[in-house]
Amino acid sequence: MYNALANGLAEAFNKTLCNLLSKVVAKSKRDWHEKIWEALWAYRTTYKNATQSTPYSLVYDVEAVLPLEVYIPSLRISIQEGLTSDESDKLRLAELEALDEKRLQAQQKLKCY
Repeated sequence: MYNALANGLAEAFNKTLCNLLSKVVAKSKRDWHEKIWEALWAYRTTYKNATQSTPYSLVYDVEAVLPLEVYIPSLRISIQEGLTSDESDKLRLAELEALDEKRLQAQQKLKCY
């Protein structure tokens, strides 16, 4: 079934994805299927003005850990590693409980934008 509003959103995302792929795929245009994961990672971890957060944080309620942060620990990684298993579980449960509120705020910001 055709939904004009949803179709426009899909077309806008496809345009954004094509622009990202054109930047990631350098020499050969034939390896785009190998580089699509890099483009999607870039999209999901980029801060969006409309929602004032990243798409990744709206889904998982935490900011993405970059692969570089695993080798060179940042402050947030060091804090997380210092917690016990029970403390980490309680902290994660509290973050997940607050996730619905964060998504609602992002939806309201998007409407205002």
